[in-house]
Order: sequence, then C-alpha cells, then structure tokens
Amino acid sequence: MSAPTLRLGSKAPNFQSETSNGPIDFYEFAGDQWVVLFSHPDDFTPVCTTELGAFAKLEPEFTKRGAKLLGLSANKPDSHRAWIKDINELSQTNLSFPIVADPERKVAHLYDMIDYQDATNVDDKGVQFTIRSVFIIDPKKTIRLIISYPASTGRNTAEVLRVLDSLQLGDKNRVTTPINWTPGDDVIVHPTVSNDEAKTLFPKFKIVKPYLRFTPLEVEQDIRNTYKSKL
Repeated sequence: MSAPTLRLGSKAPNFQSETSNGPIDFYEFAGDQWVVLFSHPDDFTPVCTTELGAFAKLEPEFTKRGAKLLGLSANKPDSHRAWIKDINELSQTNLSFPIVADPERKVAHLYDMIDYQDATNVDDKGVQFTIRSVFIIDPKKTIRLIISYPASTGRNTAEVLRVLDSLQLGDKNRVTTPINWTPGDDVIVHPTVSNDEAKTLFPKFKIVKPYLRFTPLEVEQDIRNTYKSKL
C-alpha cells in the first residue's frame, strides 16, 4: 500500500474510523475547528501512556484555542477503552477525547505514519508499527504542522501547544515568531509588511536589520499564563 505525500499546506485526507468514543468521520469531527492528530505505536506501552496522560491534562488549553485532540493507536476500541483506565489512574486525569482504532494501519498509511526506518518494528502479524506523528490541521483542513518522533521518544506537548499559538497568532496578524517564542514575547513583523505599513499596524516596532523587525503584540493574559503555570 503506497502512502500519499503529505506536506505542509496539503489538504488533510478524510477518513472514517471506529474510536474509543464510537465511530467518526474525520471531517465531521473537525467541523470548523483546529485539530491536533497524534499517533501511537501500540496500546499499553509505557511511553504512549505518559503522552496520552499529558495531552489529557492539557486538553482544556487546546479547547480554549478552538482545537480538538484526536489520538490514534494500532488497536481496537475495546483495547483503547481499557487502556484509558490505566492512563487516567497513572496521570490523575480524565481522558475524554477519542482515540482512533487503526489495527490495520489504514489511517496510518493514509497519513504516512509508518515506521519505514526500522523494518523490524512490527506486530505479531508482521505489520509495521505506527510512529509518533503529530499533525496540526486548521479549520480549512490544511496541514500546518508535521512532526514525527521515533517510537522510543516521547513527545513534548508544550511544543505542540506553542506551535498552535504561533500559527493562530500569525493567521490573525501579519507576524512570525522567533526561536523559543512563547506568548507575550516580541514577534517578528512579516517580510511582506513594508515599514510604512508597520508604522500603522505595529506602532512600537523596531528595526534591528532591514530584514529583521521586532514588535510587541498583546495576547490574552490567560494564554500567557499557561506557559508560566502549566508547562
């Protein structure tokens, strides 16, 4: 089975699947909101368990930003539901977002979430495991972020949230964000904005180099506080 080539800017493929919360059509599930889709190699595995607990704890922050969480693992719904009990117990949380059941790796192939680097990383049926991929998909169903981690390495949920904040800020304002930016830090005036425009749009902007212009930009205080208190 050949997987499509998905890049930043590609339209996220639709799919129908069973989940821990019942059947879904991905586009209907997404509606007009952002979606963070993230995959796992297997249920009842140590790294995955810590990740899902962390995402569950941060779900209110994603919800605040108009984003839905959607997990995926290569097991059936009954296995997911049993696993969620462990996740909630170990992380002291209440995981409520759906986890896609993908035992045949149909969605994993559709989104190219398969481990081709290590061909020996297979289940008892000889099917390659799903790697730790993350997709941020905007309300137009456009893929805005793709990150893939090896199966051995847990993700950084704070980074996923940080990128979502950066993307939403950039969509609302003609700015980009510098390295290690978090809400409340100065942002970069987009190269398409002239200095004359910047004087109107960003009265406090400063020119460091002709190609590098910083400006303060107000963000919601509760979003800024997220990074001080929860991450």
